[in-house]
Amino acid sequence: MIHVWLAALAAVIAVGSATAARAGDAENCKNAEALLKSNPKKAVSACTRLADHGEAWAQLNLARMYDEGNGVSQDYAVAAKWYHKAAEQGDAEAQYNLFAMYHFGQGVKQDDEQALKWLQKAADQKLSEAQRGLGLLYRDGRGGVSQDYGVAMTWFKKAAEQGNPAAQSNLGQMYADGQGVPKDDSEALKWYRKAAAQGEVTAQYNIGQRYDDGSGVPKDDAEAVKWYRKAAEQGYAPAQLNLGVMYHDAEGVPQDYAEAAKWYSRAADQGTAGAQFNLGVVYYLGQGVQRDLVKAEMWSILAAEASPPGQHRDNALRNCEVMAREMTPAQLAEAQRLAREWRPHPIEVFSLHLPAAGTADGSATEPTP
Repeated sequence: MIHVWLAALAAVIAVGSATAARAGDAENCKNAEALLKSNPKKAVSACTRLADHGEAWAQLNLARMYDEGNGVSQDYAVAAKWYHKAAEQGDAEAQYNLFAMYHFGQGVKQDDEQALKWLQKAADQKLSEAQRGLGLLYRDGRGGVSQDYGVAMTWFKKAAEQGNPAAQSNLGQMYADGQGVPKDDSEALKWYRKAAAQGEVTAQYNIGQRYDDGSGVPKDDAEAVKWYRKAAEQGYAPAQLNLGVMYHDAEGVPQDYAEAAKWYSRAADQGTAGAQFNLGVVYYLGQGVQRDLVKAEMWSILAAEASPPGQHRDNALRNCEVMAREMTPAQLAEAQRLAREWRPHPIEVFSLHLPAAGTADGSATEPTP
């Protein structure tokens, strides 16, 4: 009888130890983001054990580690496996991430049908990013669906009403362009403002453009500058270009060639053709910067290369010819070398939304020598 009691006690102790271990793993896996910095092996081990026991949230965390190469070597196939396990248990975030894996063909064979299936499941669970994702697919007619602005509008609105800033910006654009709904400048501005208040850069930029052009609001250069600045300070290149133009042309701010050159330079470094063109001009004229024919020619070459066929490219090529006539062969060779070796340095901004129709390349003034 004593032996039976001892065996039972040992079993209780074993269960208690296992429960304590699971609790420790749960704590470590839940705090994985912080733990990965100090003890990545401990974080990965904890999440792996819980994932193997079928915990969906741990499977999601483990998948993210392999997806991002955080604490482990990046492995999209392993990430997709764990996303799949969590997604099958109904985890909406895992379903959305699995959509991305199938959509881009990361860790799995690219498959629009599978991608759409998992995106729809996540959207049906009211995950706002998934709802917005469906809106984008239907708006653009890609990912295995036909273009349908009405359906896109429905999904953008669902996500926007949950407070998703990128979806709010998308919804504003739909109202601005009259896609899926009658064109409505008031509604467009309403949704842009909601998104902009959350720091969504394209909404801030679009509000700036409306005040700049007087579209749906009274023209107000100072207000345009305010909104361009908000987006420009987040690294949004079209806003940086337009802010530079405002300083160059004294629109909404006192004329300041040095500020204009600063903002042109930031946008040009990201590969924006209009900014490269304008920066070439200010270096040629010595406006806000020391006159420098080599830099002027370099930026003009890059502007020509980055511009599609048409007036902008023709203007850039003409400027190259004008500048080259004042340069020595050594200066011209140096400018051409710098242009060949130049690489863009894009800045990731808080948005996945495409810029508004009528980009800065079309709206910005192009000074010429």
